[in-house]
Amino acid sequence: MKNVIVLLSITFSFISCAQQQNTEKKTKAENLPFDKVEKPESEWKAQLSDFEYYVLREKGTERAFTSDLLNNKKEGTYVCTACALPLFTSTTKFKSGTGWPSFYEPINEVNVAEEDDVSYGMVRTEVLCARCDGHLGHVFADGPAPTGLRYCINGAALKFAEKE
Repeated sequence: MKNVIVLLSITFSFISCAQQQNTEKKTKAENLPFDKVEKPESEWKAQLSDFEYYVLREKGTERAFTSDLLNNKKEGTYVCTACALPLFTSTTKFKSGTGWPSFYEPINEVNVAEEDDVSYGMVRTEVLCARCDGHLGHVFADGPAPTGLRYCINGAALKFAEKE
């Protein structure tokens, strides 16, 4: 009986934490300076290429060193492939050697969202487009100054808008 009570206490604690996180997500979403983009999966499939859909909507990953944006050295802005929200600038892009476009900070804290990712037996921080919830990649604490962060982003999740 004592084990059942302990188990129930733990279960209710988890439920309470999950409800608090959902409330925090809703509050954050309500305070965004842009409207969220929500579409049925059929519309995303019609809008995106098969590979873009795989990366952005199914949380896929492109193979390392395959993105056309990896060696892009032009000045401009990297926007979300799905909704065109500005995410990163060329001034924060750096060569990480990992095989994916890498940035040390987003254009601002509002345009990218982060969630815990415990898939594949790892603990990582997933990076999402805050407007359409598209999967961008992951952020790691092994980047350069001034932030010490490395936003490791799938090139398929980004479009580049060259500075005019």
